[in-house]
Amino acid sequence: MTMTDQTLLFSIVIPTYARPQKLAQCLNAIAHLNYPRDRFEVIIVDDGSPISIEPVIQPFREQFNLTLMTQSNAGPANARNTGVTLAKGKYIVFTDDDCEPDVNWLQVFADGFSKKPDCMLGGYTINKLSDNIFSQTSQLLIDYIYSYYNSEDKEASFFASNNFALSKEQFLHIGSFDTTFPLAAGEDREFCDRWLYHGYKMQYVPDAIILHSHYLTWSSFCKQHFNYGRGAFHYHQLRAERQQEKMKVEPLHFYWDLLTFPWGKFNSFQSISMSVLLLISQVYNVIGFFKEKQLNSPQTLAKVQIDT
Repeated sequence: MTMTDQTLLFSIVIPTYARPQKLAQCLNAIAHLNYPRDRFEVIIVDDGSPISIEPVIQPFREQFNLTLMTQSNAGPANARNTGVTLAKGKYIVFTDDDCEPDVNWLQVFADGFSKKPDCMLGGYTINKLSDNIFSQTSQLLIDYIYSYYNSEDKEASFFASNNFALSKEQFLHIGSFDTTFPLAAGEDREFCDRWLYHGYKMQYVPDAIILHSHYLTWSSFCKQHFNYGRGAFHYHQLRAERQQEKMKVEPLHFYWDLLTFPWGKFNSFQSISMSVLLLISQVYNVIGFFKEKQLNSPQTLAKVQIDT
């Protein structure tokens, strides 16, 4: 399937690593988008999967324009940056291999860019694994963060990297995703902050919906939020340097409001369970934050330099 650059509006960039079944579900959802096939392309960046994913993507090559790039494992931020270098569309749309876009997903972004061509547009994510309390709580945390940072649709300040769209030209202008983050955590938050620092705007478009299937266990839930804490340290450190100010974190009422956020949305048992898990998530977040701070202390860095 071929298309001219003049007709190509969107390049959907999907980093993937060793989740072939999830990727197939993602591509199947894209195949059912209510949007002209000659107006978008899909770029998959395989971040060093141990087994080739070509058999997974082959059935979709005749359904829409699809490009596969394989690279050595370097993390999703690097994979997204790689995908953008291959993109021919005017706008980049980021999602993940464990996400399934709603049929109107691209059309909502197209409508948004017709009114705000220079904005970053961020959509709404729904947890598909509603019977998994850890996945549900993790998504609830994102919902709370969106309500906190994006309370005014036209004054948004944070979008997760599994569901936002922006101009390729502007993406490259501000410097792509920062690949110096030690883990896949926090680089989307830093990118959004850098976007705003350059004077660009962000707008929340909740009708651009994706379903997210990120299965978590007790162990992976705790590890995820520990890693978020490590990423948060780097985010706050970089932001402080950019703003030439001391490092600042969220006020105390941010955490109190987070713990009470489930109430009224679920039954009493679920609300209590999620509040407890949200508390635990923040404990691990704090531990990760100070662990990363310790690793980046002058004494530790000096020791690493001596040892190496």
